[in-house]
Amino acid sequence: MTRPDLAATPLAQSWCALSLLHSGIETRLEGALHTGHGLSAREYAVLDVLSRQHDGDNGHLQMKQVADAVALSQSATTRLVTRLEDRELLSRYLCPTDRRGIYTNVSEAGLLLLRQARPTYESALREALDLAAKDPRLTTLVAAVASLEASVPETPSPKASPLETPSLETPSLETPSLETPSLEASALKASG
Repeated sequence: MTRPDLAATPLAQSWCALSLLHSGIETRLEGALHTGHGLSAREYAVLDVLSRQHDGDNGHLQMKQVADAVALSQSATTRLVTRLEDRELLSRYLCPTDRRGIYTNVSEAGLLLLRQARPTYESALREALDLAAKDPRLTTLVAAVASLEASVPETPSPKASPLETPSLETPSLETPSLETPSLEASALKASG
C-alpha cells in the first residue's frame, strides 16, 4: 500500500507563511502596545481610524464603517468602542442630521494616548518585519509589504496635524481614505 503524499501544496505553504508572518507581527504589536500604553492592537486600530474623521462630507464613520476598517464584526467593534468610551478615550454623540445615527469621536485623552502609542506601534511593526525578513519562509512576504509601503503616497489626513504624523491612506469613493482597511487590519481579519 502506498502512503498518501501529505506535502503541503504551494498554496497551502503560502497561506501558512502569511499566517506565520501575521502572528509574529500581531504578537510583537500586542506586547509593545500593552506594555507601553495599556492598549491592544485592535484598540490602537480603532483610535487610529477614528482619529482621521473630519467634519466634511462623509467625514464621520458609522459603526459598520469602523468595523470594516479595523477588520472586526460590527458587534465586536461596538463592544470595543464601549470599552474605550468607558476609559474616556472616545465619546459618542447623536448625528445632528439623522437622530438615529450615532457617531464616535476620539477624546483629547484618546488623541494623547494615540500620539504616545504611534511611535511604539511603528517601531514594533518595523522590528517584527525585520525579524521576519531573516526567516527564509517569509522573505517574499516581507518584500511584498515593503513594496506596498513604498507604493502608498503619504498624504496627511484632516486630523493628522494634531498627531503630527501623516497617515498612509488609499482614497475610496464612498468614505475618503477611511473605509479601505490597512494591511494590518486585513491581516487581523484573516486570522480571525
